[in-house]
Amino acid sequence: MAGMFTIGETHIRPGVYFNIDKEDKSAVVSAVDGVVGVLFRSDFGPVGKLVELNREDGYEGMFGTAQTTDALKEAFAGGAKTILAYRLGTQGECAKVPLKSSEDTELVTLKTLYPGDRKFSVTIRKKLSDDTMKQCIIYSGVDQVEKYEFPAGEKEASGLVEAVGRSQFFTAALASEADGILADVSQAVMEGGTNPVVTTQSYADGLAAVESSYFNTICVDTEEQAVHLLVQAFLARVSEAGQLGMAVIAEKKTVDLEDRIKHAADYNDAAVVYVVNANAIVDGAEYDGYQTAARIAGMVAAGSANTSLTHTVLDGFTELPSPMTPSEMNRAERKGGLVLSYNTDRQVWIDNAINTLVSPGGRQDEGWKKIRRVKARYELIYRMTKQAESLVGKVDNDKNGRATLVSQMNAVGTAMIDESKLCSCNVTENTKYMADADYAYFDVDVVDKDSLEHVYLMFRFRYSTES
Repeated sequence: MAGMFTIGETHIRPGVYFNIDKEDKSAVVSAVDGVVGVLFRSDFGPVGKLVELNREDGYEGMFGTAQTTDALKEAFAGGAKTILAYRLGTQGECAKVPLKSSEDTELVTLKTLYPGDRKFSVTIRKKLSDDTMKQCIIYSGVDQVEKYEFPAGEKEASGLVEAVGRSQFFTAALASEADGILADVSQAVMEGGTNPVVTTQSYADGLAAVESSYFNTICVDTEEQAVHLLVQAFLARVSEAGQLGMAVIAEKKTVDLEDRIKHAADYNDAAVVYVVNANAIVDGAEYDGYQTAARIAGMVAAGSANTSLTHTVLDGFTELPSPMTPSEMNRAERKGGLVLSYNTDRQVWIDNAINTLVSPGGRQDEGWKKIRRVKARYELIYRMTKQAESLVGKVDNDKNGRATLVSQMNAVGTAMIDESKLCSCNVTENTKYMADADYAYFDVDVVDKDSLEHVYLMFRFRYSTES
């Protein structure tokens, strides 16, 4: 008769013993979705530094809503969970305001921590509920940005400096060694702030900053081809180091449609998605270029590799001012352009979720033309390489050690099959290139899954009314 056993237990009597447990997939590397790198301009915030923003906290508190911060807005609207935000530029000046005593002696210089021409104003007053304390309130327009409290009296200046020392946006310094009582002021304007200068090199610097972080997609706040080519070259370079991601780009409607179609074909790259007709009305505002690209970058990053963006409606997109004709759409998609069109309910959707790959290279098949399949393949490579990395130096290069690696790699493939991202996946040790010393070769045989996107209905009608 059978009996139960626990792991590690041995029984004296011969027989069959069983154990019941759940399948443990906790050790299998999982997917990382929803990470978008965004290069943009702003009137405030850290410059030339990569800042990780999450969806819950947003971006407005750090960077505001001016200039091209709408690229951040659209990436989040597309579904991004994490944005690797890089404010472009160099130089620029910080705004400042002198705070004086009632005798007009300057006591404190209050200054923005970051350069930019965003308008801030400062109010110094006694605390209404406690006249032993004073307050310094900083506004951006009518919105309160920060508020500090410090003891009233002969050491107000040093007290304010100490309080501002905890700020993430401003700095304060004594104008001289003298301390003193600050005069009350209302809405004193911080002046002299200027925005950083942005050049093509700024984008190159931003791409270099993103390189050290994992991302699914990347987008930029410009329609300039020179910058787009920089992005393509960047993706090609980092892919050699195992960083696999896609870029989404677009040009303005002022570029002739035929030129846009040609530009899409010129990229011929599975890692580059080119939105051919990025001009749209979104929540009452007109987008034309990078904003639409940022929205789709968020969608590509956030979407699971078991779904396609083909015929996915873009929320808030209400109109295409210059909709493409069916013949134009066919021509654009044959050249690798991602096209926006209307569905039968006149909603704006992605007509065909493809990238710019037109002529697959010697090591590529037709699957590399589809965003879904590229994402699934990138995900498989990421998960398997990370799983294998966990074993480097930890197992022997013998039959048992290599079998351990094969088993764990197959576990990744099985997980992705269960997630409806692959049809099949089988990892085996290579039989042509034999293992030796500290190296070994493995084959990964994969059939990745696609979506049903072309439905052909064959109607057969009969003239006779007799069944």
